[in-house]
Amino acid sequence: MNEAQGDEPLKSIAEAAEALGVTQRTLRFYEDKGLISPQRVGTMRAYSKREMGRMALILRGKRLGFSIREIGEFLALYDDDPDQKVQARRMLEATQHRIEELHQQREAIDQTIAELEVLETQSRRHLDAQQS
Repeated sequence: MNEAQGDEPLKSIAEAAEALGVTQRTLRFYEDKGLISPQRVGTMRAYSKREMGRMALILRGKRLGFSIREIGEFLALYDDDPDQKVQARRMLEATQHRIEELHQQREAIDQTIAELEVLETQSRRHLDAQQS
């Protein structure tokens, strides 16, 4: 595609989607949510290095289980907090909370697996007894 001010290469929505491993619809979704703001070249969306970086952060946040709202807060803090102290504190709080949630989910999963294994054993015994 064209180049932005400062000779920074711009990507079309198709190029950006391919580079990020997402659909064009995903990019439009995050634009609608206000998390990214691609430039416009005529009627086409043009993604700068900054927007590509923001999308990489968004995708990482989603992979780690953060909500759209939380990701938006992190991005806003990044823009508004030059020394990034507030952002680092908020990220620490959010990651600690997410880790606790995941530990609770792991415990619930482990308990469910144990219960299913008991049921499996009981079912096998019952079937074995029926075949004898």
